[in-house]
Amino acid sequence: MASPEEAGKYGHIADKHARVLMEQFWPGPLTLVVPKTELVPDIVTAGLETVALRMPAHETALALIRASRTAIAAPSANPFGYVSPTEAQHVAQHLSESVELILNGGRCPLGIESTIISLTGSSPCLLRAGGTPIEDIERAIGKIERAAFSPDRPRAPGQLARHYATRTPLVILPGDPDASILWPGEKVGLLTLRPVEHPERYAAIEILSPKGDLREAAANLFAALRRLDSRGLDRLAAVPMPEEGLGLAIMDRLRRCAASPS
Repeated sequence: MASPEEAGKYGHIADKHARVLMEQFWPGPLTLVVPKTELVPDIVTAGLETVALRMPAHETALALIRASRTAIAAPSANPFGYVSPTEAQHVAQHLSESVELILNGGRCPLGIESTIISLTGSSPCLLRAGGTPIEDIERAIGKIERAAFSPDRPRAPGQLARHYATRTPLVILPGDPDASILWPGEKVGLLTLRPVEHPERYAAIEILSPKGDLREAAANLFAALRRLDSRGLDRLAAVPMPEEGLGLAIMDRLRRCAASPS
């Protein structure tokens, strides 16, 4: 949507927290799940009685919505389950022969998907960690629940056990990358927040933020995974990051990338 005022057209905004969240975090990377209105067709919600609403902050996205004169529902612009695109070039690599137009708004400034909060129960519930840190949300509306869900019946995008996945197998290291067990004879790519002491142990290294900034790391995450995935390596290894602020969302993506294929 292009404005918070449109939310009531597509969702029943009865929860007392909804207005607070829209006022504080829209436009921005926060999606609210609410009961849908009769204007929303079942094909948009996969037959569910709820709808996910968001107002993006990117001016190109807002301009497209305003030009359309309606809300827009669309899937991610990448193959199902693969690493999310953060640049127009990423979209072109997979979809250039399937779509007639790619709207290039530049590199995504945040780099990871929105946080998803459900407002359909007795209290707000986190369905997906994302670009709005959970700590900021809780400062605005108080403590929120964490969803207990089955990956076989996801309630929101990104809840499958394996998602955002590279084609090269990824392992999350148990600790210090310089003290970890290496894989003899394998070409290993390392994904790390900061520089490591022994870079010569790895065939390729992607440093997400030399200064350890989680916001910078989130912005670089998916592009770095794509670069490593294109190197023809045997394995990728990721160094764990602090699970606070945007680190919670980063680690969620890495765990799903590392999950075994079903």
